[in-house]
Amino acid sequence: MLDAVSDERPGPLDRMRDPDADPARDRARLRAAAMMAGMGIAHFLVPGPFRRIVPRWFPWRREAVMVSGVAEIASGALLAIPRTRRAGGWLMLLTVLAVYPANVQMAIDASRGRSQVRVPVWLTWLRLPLQLPMLARAWSFTR
Repeated sequence: MLDAVSDERPGPLDRMRDPDADPARDRARLRAAAMMAGMGIAHFLVPGPFRRIVPRWFPWRREAVMVSGVAEIASGALLAIPRTRRAGGWLMLLTVLAVYPANVQMAIDASRGRSQVRVPVWLTWLRLPLQLPMLARAWSFTR
């Protein structure tokens, strides 16, 4: 007996699922994609807080916020699609490394009482080592 062929077409979310991946790893990839894209979009909707934490030694603050926003959106989009997840993992890894100096600047400013954003001092310092699991996760997507 022949199996019936389904007339249902896969939806957009079905195309983002990787049938060959472990379900937990697949969900982690999609969460990272959403986080990266969401943060990238925030760079354009509310650029002020991002611009304020760009290290003072960097001359192109506005451009840095835009470029990092585009990189975050692109890494999220690439991560969302199973076939391009490796490229998305590499872009996520490079982006997290590139914006790390801004996180350091934010912690230093908060410690000196010159916080440029409304975040508790302890949270700005806690954020620094928490970037390591993000880098490890991005690295895992490149494999």
